[in-house]
Amino acid sequence: MPIAAPIDWRQSQTLADAHGLPAFCYTDADLAARERGAIFARSWQLVAHRAQLVNPGDHVVAEVAGTPLLLLRDDTGTLRALHNVCRHRGGPLAIADGHGLKQLRCHYHGWTYDLAGCLKSGPELDAIAGLDRANTRLPTARTAEWQGLVFVALDPTTADFAELVEGIDARLAGRGMGGYVHQRHVSYTANCNWKAYVDNYAEGYHVPHVHPALNQLLDYRSYTTDCARWHSLQSSPLDDDSSFYGSGEGLYYLMWPNTMLNILPGRLQTNHVVPLGVDRCRIDFDYYYAPGLAEGNAARITQDQALAELTQQEDITICERVHKAFASGSYTVGRVHPKREQGIHHFQELYRQAMRGAAEQL
Repeated sequence: MPIAAPIDWRQSQTLADAHGLPAFCYTDADLAARERGAIFARSWQLVAHRAQLVNPGDHVVAEVAGTPLLLLRDDTGTLRALHNVCRHRGGPLAIADGHGLKQLRCHYHGWTYDLAGCLKSGPELDAIAGLDRANTRLPTARTAEWQGLVFVALDPTTADFAELVEGIDARLAGRGMGGYVHQRHVSYTANCNWKAYVDNYAEGYHVPHVHPALNQLLDYRSYTTDCARWHSLQSSPLDDDSSFYGSGEGLYYLMWPNTMLNILPGRLQTNHVVPLGVDRCRIDFDYYYAPGLAEGNAARITQDQALAELTQQEDITICERVHKAFASGSYTVGRVHPKREQGIHHFQELYRQAMRGAAEQL
């Protein structure tokens, strides 16, 4: 009997018959290096909050797919994302977030640009024959502001931002979060591949087993997952009216490829995962609350953040253990649960699509 040819892991799979990604997708350093260009340079990345970029001269230093960026509000009020790389010898134009910039001056040799990124002056520039100042400009990335959050995309062919969030505003039913106030930032480092963390976020199947405290807040029996083109939503009614959130629902959005939004009444958490290598990632976690809520509900906020901290540590612990299993050589691909792991299937199908495109360009 002939042996069937192995299936290419990059081929699309139907939910009913899907298997997870093979272990080497989480442990292969060459594959991780290709992800930078295939995924992170070709997607919308969360980099800031609107409150950091209100007035002309406000600026935020960021990095996306290895590219240094400078987000700023220019003199006309336009939000710009400039490459934070001088066109002379690559020096930085800014090295920290701040306010009141009037111009951009390279910290290496002093070349100076306006807030639109056009070269204006520099030490002894007249000695450089043929230097065209008017056409010496900092490269730019695309920007988008939505619900108070600021995103950038390096690749001009990345789908419009509206496609990423299509349907979310309607699902929020008028619950505008643009005016929410930032209250706390925490960064975590996990010894696992970034996809192991995203896989874990993409499903609620593990909640009763890994998160007993969170499970008491949610109604797992009514837990649902819905998938759009570029994001998935896990939602659950809040199960206990006496909890510190009362009645309502929890909404958990995974936006391709690595941004998560945890939305509960009066609260937004953003959860952004940044790869630091094939076996390490950083999770940037920010808390936002409706105006006045944090100041008037100290006990409620303390409970909220204690539960979030516990949940994060539980997630990191299980993801690190799973990554060790992937690296052990013991793991072979398992089946995806068609009811409880639609979010994983959705994320992994987008991943397969991105990596197919990368293979075609090799």
